[in-house]
Amino acid sequence: MSASASVVERKPERKKVLVFRELPPDQLARLQALHDVTVANPRKPEERALFDSALGQAQGLIGSSYPVDAALLARAPRLEVVSSVSVGVDNYALDALQARGIVLCHTPGVLDETVADTVFALLMATSRRVVELAQLVREGRWTRNIGEDLFGSDVHGKTLGLLGFGRIGQAIARRAALGFGMPVVYHARRPVDLAATAPELVGKAAHVPLAELLARSDFVVAMLPLSGSTRGLVNADVFAAMKPGAIFINGGRGATVVEQDLLHALDHGTLRAAGLDVFATEPLPLDSPLRTHPRVTPLPHIGSATHGTRHAMALLATTSLLQALAGERPAAVYNAAQA
Repeated sequence: MSASASVVERKPERKKVLVFRELPPDQLARLQALHDVTVANPRKPEERALFDSALGQAQGLIGSSYPVDAALLARAPRLEVVSSVSVGVDNYALDALQARGIVLCHTPGVLDETVADTVFALLMATSRRVVELAQLVREGRWTRNIGEDLFGSDVHGKTLGLLGFGRIGQAIARRAALGFGMPVVYHARRPVDLAATAPELVGKAAHVPLAELLARSDFVVAMLPLSGSTRGLVNADVFAAMKPGAIFINGGRGATVVEQDLLHALDHGTLRAAGLDVFATEPLPLDSPLRTHPRVTPLPHIGSATHGTRHAMALLATTSLLQALAGERPAAVYNAAQA
């Protein structure tokens, strides 16, 4: 018998995977073909016991929109990788994951253009009062040509200020500068090398101090990640420094904004309106004044919510999980230094 014939081919090890937010059927099938998979959504009372029992054996977790905190991780002693079907990672105990050597994956890139579409749609709808005026028609209150009290404000040619200038911020800037002739200013931890990353924005977007951005911008769009330094960053001082008549849009993370300060700026300051796709508490509580405020356009966190983009996110998260469980470097490992 030859040496080569004596080698026993080993099958890849099947591991325990816990899916805590439903995946598209084709991506679930990819996992089931290689590993032992339990699907249990802990938000559903009828599935909570199954989630709890599977957690102790899980070597891989995949899902989104559920807190994976230090207490939960302590109940998962075999865990090797967490793959989040999201870009943001504020639901995850980063220090505990790092201390245990657990790989955290996420889904950057595949949703940039879709989220930028949503944010710009929110900007347009807020400035032109689209939702408010559509309701006027629906309720039969459109009985004559509208007067100046219902006029909106122009978007084209106005100045856009971006708080945060990552991939999504740059995609919003392209829509504004190239599509609507809007001067773009942005504030970030460091200036972006536009010639290298977004040459089409050279000469059309400029990094400026925060105070200058707030004073100049007709629209202030927050696209900030949530961290210790950004939590509550958009507060009363920021709203007070905004240009009179400015519109504020938040498409980043809800907790970066002090919502009571936003309400005060709308009711007692010079802020014209706000468009919000994210909130400090989600879903938005029924008693929140933001839900019914006449100058707030609220959306239910739909930034990436299209069929194509959500599937692309699930595909990337599944691919990263399979790679990590196979001992390979995942396609999209979360890197705090680049967040």
